[in-house]
Amino acid sequence: MRMKKALIGLSLLCMIVPGIAKSADSVAENNRSNIVANWKFTKQHVKSGSIDKGNLIIEDTSKHGNDLELVTIGDPASPELNKMIQWSEEDYHDQEKVNSLEFANYENAPTGRYFKTKKDAPINSEKFDKGFTIEAIFKLPSDSKSLMGLFSRQGQAADLNKMEGEKKILSSLTVSSDQKIHWTSHPSNLNYNVSNWSRSLNADEWYHLAVVNDGDTTTLTLNGISDYGKSEKVIGIAAVKGKGWNIGASEWGNKFNALFKGNIQEIRIAGKALTEKEWLVKDARDDEPFEGSNKALPFLTNKKNYNFLFVPDTQKYSSQNPEIFNSQMNWISNNTKKNNIIMNTFVGDIVDSDLEKQWQNSLGAISLLDKKDVPYMMAAGNHDYAAGDPFLTHYGPQRFLNKTYYKGSSPSGYSSYAIVKAGSYEYLVLIVDMKNLHKDLEWAKKVLDLHKDKPTILVSHDIIFPKVKDDKTTIGVESSNGRLIWNELVKDHNQVFMTVNGHYFGIAHRVKHNSSGNDVIQMLVNYQTNYRGGNGWLRLVEFDEKKNVLVFRTYSPFVDEMSKKEKSYIDFKFLTSENNSFKLDWDFKNRFNFK
Repeated sequence: MRMKKALIGLSLLCMIVPGIAKSADSVAENNRSNIVANWKFTKQHVKSGSIDKGNLIIEDTSKHGNDLELVTIGDPASPELNKMIQWSEEDYHDQEKVNSLEFANYENAPTGRYFKTKKDAPINSEKFDKGFTIEAIFKLPSDSKSLMGLFSRQGQAADLNKMEGEKKILSSLTVSSDQKIHWTSHPSNLNYNVSNWSRSLNADEWYHLAVVNDGDTTTLTLNGISDYGKSEKVIGIAAVKGKGWNIGASEWGNKFNALFKGNIQEIRIAGKALTEKEWLVKDARDDEPFEGSNKALPFLTNKKNYNFLFVPDTQKYSSQNPEIFNSQMNWISNNTKKNNIIMNTFVGDIVDSDLEKQWQNSLGAISLLDKKDVPYMMAAGNHDYAAGDPFLTHYGPQRFLNKTYYKGSSPSGYSSYAIVKAGSYEYLVLIVDMKNLHKDLEWAKKVLDLHKDKPTILVSHDIIFPKVKDDKTTIGVESSNGRLIWNELVKDHNQVFMTVNGHYFGIAHRVKHNSSGNDVIQMLVNYQTNYRGGNGWLRLVEFDEKKNVLVFRTYSPFVDEMSKKEKSYIDFKFLTSENNSFKLDWDFKNRFNFK
């Protein structure tokens, strides 16, 4: 409704001031001249045919002759065929006269449908060496859990003798099984494909996507947010002669490997890098971004209080956003003493994959803590294990031998523990490795048995995962590893009062009772699938012995360093939702009485 009123207002203004009308027309005309193809999946833009007859043709509204034709694969007599593509009344702005096409393809279906450009379409031979903009307005279904093809170029790199990288594809825009957008393309200037990724998408939510190449690098923006910045230098999109484009399908080795499920409203291709003001959707936003605040909030409500800080999975920073990792570690190194942070603990998945560049990115950031003699401990995650044990090479026992708080490691080298003084207590921080859990169990038990008088925080990469209950409440549920940790290391060891983990996508916490009937807080913190791979968020827990309360905060130094102009609608230095900011009553004297 807001959009329609805005258009009416602009029309009236143009009537009153002719110069404005001329200027607006010239901008629109210039924009149209750069559009290579524009497909609007509405009934108004059907050129001929119908879905029922399987001969539907969608017109190219740019008038460049790049019409789309419906393609049916599999069993044409399948009773499921008619529902594979249907008209839908839904659209991005919920307008009365705008439709979309709803695709119902699914993995291993007997039949399926998608669109392809006509054989003689000019876009089939376009190489976009001066840049391009690919826009899509679409929505994913609630049951989207498999790879889906949204848009792709037919052919494979091997046909062009490009034998590096993924040689069985050319270019494709896909939705991964964990609902991330992946654009990968073989450019003209390289012998391998280059990728751009987004955060994970929400089901039943409309998105505007823009993949923009300025003739030099490519950026993927989803609802106004570019999660992982620019690509390396890439020019154009390689093309195989005689091949076209697919809408609603991707290819692998010249064969279809994934069809789309969900709604597509519009796809538009430009032969240059369009500015945000020229995009199909202006000021696109997620339906439910994180709740947050940019107000100045204290990390300590009393100077006698103290904090424990937990660093969620950093893998996307090591792989794609090292500047965020550096921002986190720089803040920790400069603010640990000021905010009385007793220990900084990494929950695992330091890197995304075993590439030396990623290990070096992590080392460059974490070494900032060593330079300021800031206390920290590290758990490994499933992404940190590789041949040659690179985690141990970089973050094994030898790294901590000269640190006074470090007290030893397990025979595997992956589990370790530290003892730190804070307030009225000496705390034990116990790292129990995920991969070597069974091997390190007896070692961990001995550590606990030797320190029954010390309140203990146990950290392992895999303990609880989030589960949505009653379609709205998120609860923590223990994994198989988490069940073993509870039964062997937590339940009967009364001093363990908190467990912290990452690994699973999301956030959750719960309070469970041990064998003595006492509370144990279990907390999952992992933001890797969210904005920019986590947007720099850290989890702090303030211990207030005087008021008998624990205060949980989620803070991003990366956002805090942004100027007001740099901040977008998702950028908050403090997250304020119930799983990100909360308090728990905590009777220190009774809970930490282990006699």
